[in-house]
Amino acid sequence: RREQARLKGRVVEEDTEQWQKDPHFTGLERVGGVDLSYIKGDDSSACASLVVLSYPELEVLYQDCRRVPVSAPYVAGFLAFREGPCLVEAVHRLQREQPQLQPQVLLVDGNGLLHPRGFGIACHLGVLTDLPCIGVAKNLLQVDGLVRDELHREQVRSLQRSGDTFPLTGTSGKVLGMVLRSCSRSSKPLYVSVGHRVSLCTAVRLVGACSRFRVPEPIRQVGTAGQGSRAGLGR
Repeated sequence: RREQARLKGRVVEEDTEQWQKDPHFTGLERVGGVDLSYIKGDDSSACASLVVLSYPELEVLYQDCRRVPVSAPYVAGFLAFREGPCLVEAVHRLQREQPQLQPQVLLVDGNGLLHPRGFGIACHLGVLTDLPCIGVAKNLLQVDGLVRDELHREQVRSLQRSGDTFPLTGTSGKVLGMVLRSCSRSSKPLYVSVGHRVSLCTAVRLVGACSRFRVPEPIRQVGTAGQGSRAGLGR
């Protein structure tokens, strides 16, 4: 908790890059996705994956999937301490070996400010890599009075078209994230939250711009890469 509180003080909740302020994201050329996927029957190791896609084409420019040791236990609310070091190392390896492919923003399969202490894995990775980061979750994390009740389900049903949103406002009065219908072909929403060096409005726009299906391409592609690597490692 002390470490989260210390790092949280370094989170920037505003746009810091010129491309973020452009309505068409002019100047954005590389979008990254990170994920840690686990090998069935093996609690001590996982597959850390990083992909970088071109923008706006969303074609894979770089892919790195490696088996890594996992020593920290899973504790709710502290996922970044289990998964973060492996993912940070993947980013640093890319920066060392192929700096010209460094992503200008990372999409993280998890939460940012939408977290019990306002410091989810997307914030953690953003602060430690100093890259703009966005949290993209598939399920609502029920914090600060947010609940998946009938009112929430009714609001989700009101999202009729791709790009429709509504804010996630906690009982504290703070907007913790945004619910986004990213694809007209799927009624299941995404839960977008700020990680680091990006505003919530920009985060939502970029996730929508990267979504051909429900899950944005950087996260979808990194998930596919992780599945392929797990299959190979399990043989």
